[in-house]
Amino acid sequence: MKKNNLIMLVVAMDMLAVTAFQATYAESTKTDANTEKSVAWYVANPKEAHDQNKECHDNPNIQSTPDCVNSLHALQIKFAGGGNGRR
Repeated sequence: MKKNNLIMLVVAMDMLAVTAFQATYAESTKTDANTEKSVAWYVANPKEAHDQNKECHDNPNIQSTPDCVNSLHALQIKFAGGGNGRR
């Protein structure tokens, strides 16, 4: 009987550890996903800037968010020739 209790205790502890890890990982992922990207980041990642700009164009409710403003600014820089090292 004591052996069964010990096994159940070990399993319960493992489940608790896994749950704690999942909660911590989910919180860190959520934080990373909500981080605003800078104009410089969008200039260095033009495909993401284009994708973000399209999303902003399609949804007027988010057009004033920092990601929308920064992606648009980065695309303006790229189209003006400022993002390729030549002027």
